[in-house]
Amino acid sequence: MTNNITKSLELYAITDRSWLNGRTMAQVVEEAILGGVTMIQYREKSLKGQELLEEAVTVQKVCGRYDIPFIINDDPYLAKDINADGVHLGQGDMPINEARKLLGSDKIIGITAKTVEQALAAERDGASYLGSGAMFGSSTKTDAKKMTVDELRSITGSVSIPVVAIGGITADNVSTLDKTGIAGVAVVSAVFAGENITEDTKKLRSIVASLIG
Repeated sequence: MTNNITKSLELYAITDRSWLNGRTMAQVVEEAILGGVTMIQYREKSLKGQELLEEAVTVQKVCGRYDIPFIINDDPYLAKDINADGVHLGQGDMPINEARKLLGSDKIIGITAKTVEQALAAERDGASYLGSGAMFGSSTKTDAKKMTVDELRSITGSVSIPVVAIGGITADNVSTLDKTGIAGVAVVSAVFAGENITEDTKKLRSIVASLIG
């Protein structure tokens, strides 16, 4: 899985149940995949225990039908329990080397990196990819510090592993990330907030594909 990670990062969608509007998580994830999403991160901090596990497995099955990598936010133990494709870690979560021991060498382990120092450390510790931002602020993390395009370019230039830009990215502003060296973008509302998820995703995927080349 890690060998093919770069292409899978092109349009990376992160779940957020606040945009469900009466739909199920499985429905919105499938609509996003049909629109061209290349990876799904399951991030639902309001759910716990069995409810979290059951929904994660349901979404995992949808991703499996379309051969889309499915990773868990913050929780390597849940990722291991359901045999997810990997996990995304924050700087305060389980260290990468511990997660790698738990999950195995073939799993995707991404980590948030906001500085060149964090990026270099993550690469050294065996991360599969980096998530860097917040490029345009964040609706899900209101305290997130904005990252400049130059800061993003410094991070992508410092490591050989792929970097995904994140934070308030939409079809209207994503073009400003051209020539930054990113492998893709990670989005929440740009995919899941609209009424027609598939069409919104197709539009965004087309723009991102032209930037990534």
